[in-house]
Amino acid sequence: MTDKGFTHLHVHTEYSLLDGSIRIPELINRTKELGMDSVAITDHGAMFGVVQFYKQAVKAGIKPIIGVEVYVAINKHTDKEQKDKGQYHLVLLAENDIGYRNLMKLVSKAYVDGFYYKPRIDLEVLEEYKEGIIGLSACLGGEIQRKILNGDLEGAREAATRYDEILGKNNFFLELQNHGLSEQKLVNKELRILSKDLQIPLVATNDVHYLNKSDAKVHEVLLCVQTGKTIVDEERMKFPSDEFYIKSKEEMAELFPQDLKALANTQKIADRCNVTLDFNTLHLPSYDVPSGYTNESYLRELCLIGLENRYGDLSENIKDRFEYEFKTIVQMGYIDYFLIVWDFIKYSRDNNIMVGPGRGSAAGSIISYALNIIDIDPLEYGLLFERFLNPERVSMPDIDIDFCYERREEVIQYVIKKYGSDRVAQIATFGTMAARGAIRDVGRAINMPYGEVDYIAKQIPTELGITIKRALEINKTLNQEYEENPEVKQLIDYAMAVEGLPRHTSTHAAGVVISKEPITNYAPLLKNNEAITTQFTMLELEEMGLLKMDVRIVR
Repeated sequence: MTDKGFTHLHVHTEYSLLDGSIRIPELINRTKELGMDSVAITDHGAMFGVVQFYKQAVKAGIKPIIGVEVYVAINKHTDKEQKDKGQYHLVLLAENDIGYRNLMKLVSKAYVDGFYYKPRIDLEVLEEYKEGIIGLSACLGGEIQRKILNGDLEGAREAATRYDEILGKNNFFLELQNHGLSEQKLVNKELRILSKDLQIPLVATNDVHYLNKSDAKVHEVLLCVQTGKTIVDEERMKFPSDEFYIKSKEEMAELFPQDLKALANTQKIADRCNVTLDFNTLHLPSYDVPSGYTNESYLRELCLIGLENRYGDLSENIKDRFEYEFKTIVQMGYIDYFLIVWDFIKYSRDNNIMVGPGRGSAAGSIISYALNIIDIDPLEYGLLFERFLNPERVSMPDIDIDFCYERREEVIQYVIKKYGSDRVAQIATFGTMAARGAIRDVGRAINMPYGEVDYIAKQIPTELGITIKRALEINKTLNQEYEENPEVKQLIDYAMAVEGLPRHTSTHAAGVVISKEPITNYAPLLKNNEAITTQFTMLELEEMGLLKMDVRIVR
């Protein structure tokens, strides 16, 4: 079996928020250690970690399989009554670039239109975006498995047939799992029968949520943090065994001695999955210029008018500086960028919306000054354009713009109306479990008295970016407690294990992204309260060639 290879196709990373504890670098390193050449990411309902996962896997020589474990609504994904609360699990993997794009559309639909307790799709949505996608029937939470456990074998058969018909022959697999559970024995027996009767292939997976077997207890604590329960609560959500880790090929072969074909199918699926993320193409929207102009000629005219308004008669020094900057902007493909920023700042000024004088490296551009994007003369202060744009350092321009807090939303709505609601979104950011917060969260989860937890938490210095490890090095009292008190040691060990993991999503205070095509062609979307945000961070969007703006609030 081992010579045919094995790939983990059902893996939850740290971006299955408070449900997966595997940090992406650890996942890649462990995959290499086990002699595997590919691995999947299939976080719950979202694609938050995909860009980081892809880049680190490729860098390490590991093939990244991009996927997601979606929630399938029992009825329509837009139905949101109490009876519609339940959902089934389904693993979807991108076979190619079309499939990757469809995955982004699916998870976006799930969040924006289908969120009810969980981000949900339905079979109609799956039918619409099925191209380039391989499906696995998931864990005991999958529809087929659930119906088998409920004794509805005919319903399980119908569900398997339906998924097979939607995704197409050999694009849907019945998923065998063995975490030592009696329910899985029963389900696996029936799945083998269904596979034979319906000619649907089997695949063997481990439902991975943590790195090593020894991490099961930390994961248990993490689930308590997620659900607000403690480890002494009998009713809490918990995993039924400590087998949900990244197993070796040999361990998987021992679990499925009669299913060698299902094990080999993991590698066959991995071989089929070939997605390439593009970090070299700009996807800037095109600014519509008046008739008779090209975008380049229109920007040049605006700049020359602006320079005359700023300086009056133009000296040779000013002309040379302008020509140098303009040539660089054209060469780097940022003509539309400047027109877009000029336009919404002009809109703001024309409508008496207060705009700040500009901050950051943009103050080094005479063109930004001419277009009224900044109000600081770079020539007067000897500011360098190369700090803002440099052909030797290919990166997107970064212009920080401050708007009156009461009317910033008007500016965003103007941009949405001009470029389309499907092409403009705010940007997600992640709240992580920082040092003090991790200690407090873990303390609650392990049911440690509040006063003791509070005392330990306050031993962490209030320094920016402080870690628990660093605190132990510089605070003798904390280190002594750690060395001498077993309960404190357990608290701190658990806290260090979860420290830095993403805890929740929120909306970036300033970030707005504008794209050439619908954003879901480049990044999946999320709904934070009423704000539509991307699931990728600001830096990742920039790496993907998207235009992001820092539209900041000032009070």
